[in-house]
Amino acid sequence: MQRRQGRVNAGLLLLLYQISQVGLQNIPSVTLGVLALNIFLFLNPVRPLPEVCISVNEGFYRKNWERLLLSPVHHADDWHLYYNMISMLWKGIMLEKKLKSIWFAYIIAVFSVLIGVVYMVLEFMLMEILDDPSYEINCAVGFSGVLFALKVLNNHYNPGRVSSVLGLQIPSKYACWVELVAIHLISPG
Repeated sequence: MQRRQGRVNAGLLLLLYQISQVGLQNIPSVTLGVLALNIFLFLNPVRPLPEVCISVNEGFYRKNWERLLLSPVHHADDWHLYYNMISMLWKGIMLEKKLKSIWFAYIIAVFSVLIGVVYMVLEFMLMEILDDPSYEINCAVGFSGVLFALKVLNNHYNPGRVSSVLGLQIPSKYACWVELVAIHLISPG
C-alpha cells in the first residue's frame, strides 16, 4: 500500500488532461473542490498510507477516528486516483447540478464518513462470521465507497436506464450492485 516515489504519475497526468478537456468552467464548484482536495492529498499526503487507512483494528479498537476523514481522500497510487476522480468528475457534474452545491457538499461529507463506518462494520461481521481475524486488519483507502453511494443516488434520480456490465445489459438500479460483486471478484481488496 506504499506509493512508489520518483516515477512519472501517468494516471495523474491523464486525470489532469481529462479535467482540462471538460474545462474548469464546466465543473461545478463542489465537484472541482473534491477533485482538487484528492489531487492535493495525493501529491502531499497527510501521512503515509498505512497511517491513514481505515480498519477495524485502527478505527474501532484503537479509536483512530481521524482515519474516517483521511482514508477516503488518500489513494494507493496514481491509477487508483485517476479512476476514482474520473468517476467523481462525471457523477459530480450530473448530481451537483441536480442537487445544488450545498446539498451535494453535505452528501459528500456524510458519505465520506459513513462509508468508513460501513466498511468497519462489514469487516467486523466477516471477522465474526468467518472466524477469521485477518478481517480486523484489512485496511482501505480511496474514494470508491463514496462513488458507489453516489452511483446508487444517481440511479435513484435517473430511473429506467440500462447499463452494460461485463457485456450484460442490466437495469441501472441493479447494475451498481452487480458491478460491486464483479469488482470484488476481479480485484479483491
